[in-house]
Amino acid sequence: MTTHSSSIPATKGLAVVTGASAGIGAVYADRLAKRGYDLVLVARSEERLQALADRLTRETGRHVEPFVADLGRKDDLARLEARLREDARITLLVNNAGIGSVASILKADVDEMDAMIGLNITALTRLTYAVAPAFAARGSGTIVNIASVVGIAVEMLNGVYSASKSYVLSFGHSLQKDLADKGVRVQTVLPGATATEFWDVAGYAAQKTSAITMSAADLVDAALAGLDQGEMVTIPGLQDVGDWTRWEEDRRAISAKFNNAKPAPRYGLDTASAA
Repeated sequence: MTTHSSSIPATKGLAVVTGASAGIGAVYADRLAKRGYDLVLVARSEERLQALADRLTRETGRHVEPFVADLGRKDDLARLEARLREDARITLLVNNAGIGSVASILKADVDEMDAMIGLNITALTRLTYAVAPAFAARGSGTIVNIASVVGIAVEMLNGVYSASKSYVLSFGHSLQKDLADKGVRVQTVLPGATATEFWDVAGYAAQKTSAITMSAADLVDAALAGLDQGEMVTIPGLQDVGDWTRWEEDRRAISAKFNNAKPAPRYGLDTASAA
């Protein structure tokens, strides 16, 4: 998908992108600036953020503000939450910051797993809660949460990472239910393997050059195309969208069958009671 900055308004407001210094977040920053957004770019590396901000300002003329923060730290997270609550110019939040692992429960450090939950789940949740009321009150705004296909294919990588991305998918469904009639758009993006530094941090750098690994540019361009098309869940690597539609229909269909006051006959409780 190409962007045509000349055909869009002078400004679309202010977009906040977390994990913006490299990879998927940096591509989002580039594409959103070219779409006419001013930007607040959030990451830990001041040097990288400033370099990206300078380039985007030079190339697009947009106002780009680096916001140096470690979202795993409560004080840094609180600073960003306050900005989201108080800045009425914000029209778009991209919750992209996250970390991963490929280690099994027998090899992973539990403190590192706790930190992963803090970033992948807690920070994403708190930032969404910070911006959603203002969006709802205004009757407009967009929240993009970056999940992963391992939120569904949960056995593929580390269990805590997969579970954190299952959370993001479930959270997005609930947000869509709560905010749809408020004029707030919520998109959940499920990347597959993507060629970013994520794999270096996760401990499996070879994945970056695998034949099944998508470029960050293609991933973000597809995600933005999905947003333009009104998709609530975007899975760029899924070739047949009917597979997702059927999976969702089956999930909703089985959900209606859970509400029973009695256990199923297979547990033999009726037989045991009669005896």
